[in-house]
Amino acid sequence: ELVKLFCQEDQTPICVICRESREHCAHKAVPIKEAAQVVTLQEKLQGAMGPLRKQLEEARALTSKEKEKTREWQRKVQAKREMIAAEFNKLHMLLREEEQLLLQRLAEERLQENVTKLSHQSASLQQLIAEIKGKCQQPVAEAFQDVKSTSSRSENTKLQEPEAVSFNLQHVYKMCLDLREALNRFADDKTPTALINRGAVDMTLDPDTAHPNLVLSEDRKRVRHGDMCLALLNTPERFDRCPCVLGTEGFGGGRCYWEVEVGDKTEWYLGVCRESVSRKGHIALSPVDGYWVVRLRDGGYKALTSPSNSLPMSARPSRVGVFLDYEVGEVLFYNVTDRSHLFTFTGTFSGTLCPFFSPSWREWQCSELRL
Repeated sequence: ELVKLFCQEDQTPICVICRESREHCAHKAVPIKEAAQVVTLQEKLQGAMGPLRKQLEEARALTSKEKEKTREWQRKVQAKREMIAAEFNKLHMLLREEEQLLLQRLAEERLQENVTKLSHQSASLQQLIAEIKGKCQQPVAEAFQDVKSTSSRSENTKLQEPEAVSFNLQHVYKMCLDLREALNRFADDKTPTALINRGAVDMTLDPDTAHPNLVLSEDRKRVRHGDMCLALLNTPERFDRCPCVLGTEGFGGGRCYWEVEVGDKTEWYLGVCRESVSRKGHIALSPVDGYWVVRLRDGGYKALTSPSNSLPMSARPSRVGVFLDYEVGEVLFYNVTDRSHLFTFTGTFSGTLCPFFSPSWREWQCSELRL
């Protein structure tokens, strides 16, 4: 007999006669072609489950990674809170110092007031004593004139003791010295000199990243525009449209500080960028695109945030300092000329960050950036 049925209970093909037999009559059977279609569908479903399981694993891995980022961000926020609290404590200390100085001045004024009052009382007493002494030397008849008034004044005259002024000048002086020293340390903590001591690096420029129009010095400490485009390989590392160059060394953690002499240049761009940024075609200089940059152009200084931030200058910088604090997530810029702070970028860094330099298109051989 032809096998036309499939016994679902025994999972075996059977013929029509077997279907009526005692062995299979109580089992459910379907046409064998229909059973084959069901098997094919099950295989397809089983095949589709593999990629879904892989995506599920990737989703779990991404979730775990985002949770770790959240925890890292919370740690950084906590560190920021502690730093802000510490700064406020230092401000409170400054206010307490001022309070102690004011109290000291007030105590001195009260002491001076007490001295003045005592001087007036002494003068009054001396006048009354002289008056009584004069009456004692007069004849009896004259001495008894106004004796009642004089006696009353002498009885009613009482020495007023000065008000108590409680302070310890030695203690106040020592506290002022301690506070002033602490405040000076705090004020100097983020000056360029302090930053040099905390993370100064010997920076050089990477020729493999330089635009073909840029000319680097032999020691790779200076960069300027040349009068011709050099015949260089257009590698993935090289900027091919914007006149940019990166530092040789990248940073994936820690703190580092470097300075750039901009001199009298009328346009420049300085900062850091992710090592992974695209270097081909037009580039957008913003933190979203992996650039943390400050620029001078058209006589104005700006931090290239989104939107950009104009930077007021107390003095034109001839030298600019850049300080990268990777773990805290900060890039700070300083006017080394007058030791003033220009701007601070904040964010969360990942991967390697590279120092970024651009002397711009507008100035040629006579104008250069120097490390």
